[in-house]
Amino acid sequence: MIKDVFINDVGPRDGLQNQAKILSAQQRLQLIKSLTEAGLDGIEVGAFVSPKAVPAMAGTDEICQQLQNNHCNYSALIPNMKGFELAEANKIKLASLVIATSNTMNEKNIRMDNAQTLSMIKNVIDHSKSTKVEVQVYLATAWECPFEGVISAQQVIDMAGTLLELGASRLVIADTIGAGDPLRVNRLMLELIKQFGSDIFSCHFHDTRAMGLANIYAALDAGVRRFDASIAGLGGCPFAPGASGNVATEDVVMMCEQMGYITGINMPALLNASDLAVELTHTARGGNAKTWLRKQYPETNEIN
Repeated sequence: MIKDVFINDVGPRDGLQNQAKILSAQQRLQLIKSLTEAGLDGIEVGAFVSPKAVPAMAGTDEICQQLQNNHCNYSALIPNMKGFELAEANKIKLASLVIATSNTMNEKNIRMDNAQTLSMIKNVIDHSKSTKVEVQVYLATAWECPFEGVISAQQVIDMAGTLLELGASRLVIADTIGAGDPLRVNRLMLELIKQFGSDIFSCHFHDTRAMGLANIYAALDAGVRRFDASIAGLGGCPFAPGASGNVATEDVVMMCEQMGYITGINMPALLNASDLAVELTHTARGGNAKTWLRKQYPETNEIN
């Protein structure tokens, strides 16, 4: 099957890192398994970060050791070289670093300014070349920073060029606080693709202002074919005031399939994964279209 759209579910990491209820490693593994059964292309399974800073991500190593070998591309967030070494030791094939376009966000998130962060990224990428681990980079606050305001398109383009020169395998352009709009999303992604090509870009949107799905459409129209989404709309960044849930995976799959794109994802199984996320967290409400989707797939086994 030739897939037109590649969807990476970030629920088990980005979706859970800021939830009031902290799930055990086995509960998170249960969610990952349900997403795998739904046919997700990629799943962000956790983060190799300090459990003191992000308690919800404790036990990521335990989860990685129990992942099954299958079609799914498992990834993990890393903050630095130590995180990379942990990812490699736990057989993760894709490690994700993060840099914000604004100094303030980097300092709040990883306690380094842009120059220090770029130096760290270079060291990790250089080291990765002697391993089997790929390194992709999230370019956060690509449209607006909660501390510094609106980010210019040129600032993002310049940062993207620098990261690609350093050897990043892919760039994920992230609307960390959900402040982007379809017009600006389309314009930025068109320019990035024009300058650097489409294959190396993915997009990550939050639904803070109810424009997450519209922004995915705008990025699709620009030529992007890789997207992050979060099961049941879980999400929120603990270091970015105002960041709410990611755009729900079930909504993204529904829109893409209805428009004629192929995702390869089994919707009934995905709805079951969404039910599980709701049951485990007691905060996720599911995608905006979930009630309608339930009526289209009555054979699903609703948990709640």
